[in-house]
Amino acid sequence: MIRDDIYEYSLDAHHDEEAGKKIRKKIVFVTVLLTVITVVEVALGAFIKQGSGAWPIVKWSFIIMTLLKAGYIVLTFMHLGDERKGLRYVILVPYILFIIYLMFICLWEGGAVGEAWPATYAK
Repeated sequence: MIRDDIYEYSLDAHHDEEAGKKIRKKIVFVTVLLTVITVVEVALGAFIKQGSGAWPIVKWSFIIMTLLKAGYIVLTFMHLGDERKGLRYVILVPYILFIIYLMFICLWEGGAVGEAWPATYAK
């Protein structure tokens, strides 16, 4: 008895070998790019101490690299990069504005808390 509720989607893929090579090349590129960014983040966190003068730059680089990775994942794996430019902007701009707002609130309130605490609690 043959079941009619099971459909093999891999048999329905109409790609030639050139399209397959292009897709595999894109997957390898995305994997290498995200791996390199992650390795840079881990290396920065491992080798630069929090008390050093470069730590604010490291924190901002973490934020920028994390947002870069998140945006690239959304554009690639959620197929937003294949959509029209207008749709990309309609989806991404509100999130970007929201993230900027959250960063502003964190920095503003963090500064206010730092000013409110006496110096003895800051250590």
